[in-house]
Amino acid sequence: MATILRFDGWRVVIYANDHRPPHVHVIGNDAEAVFRLNCPHGPPEPVRIAGLAHHALTQIRKRLESHTHLLCLHWSMIHDDT
Repeated sequence: MATILRFDGWRVVIYANDHRPPHVHVIGNDAEAVFRLNCPHGPPEPVRIAGLAHHALTQIRKRLESHTHLLCLHWSMIHDDT
C-alpha cells in the first residue's frame, strides 16, 4: 500500500496488488471510499462509499479532481503500466 496524498484527515492510497481499472482508496475519519480515476484525465468517480456524508464526498471528489494526473501517474508506476 502506498499513500499518495494526505489532506484534511484523509489518506489516499493505492494498493500494489489491486485490480484494474485504476482507482484509489480514500481512508480516514471512520469512513472509506473508492474512486475510479478514469485515467488519464478523469474525473474521478466514487464506486464505493462507506460512512461518508454528502459534503465530505463532494470535498474529496474536488481534491482528487485537482490531483488526477498525479494519481494516474502513481497508479501506472505502482502497477508497472507502460
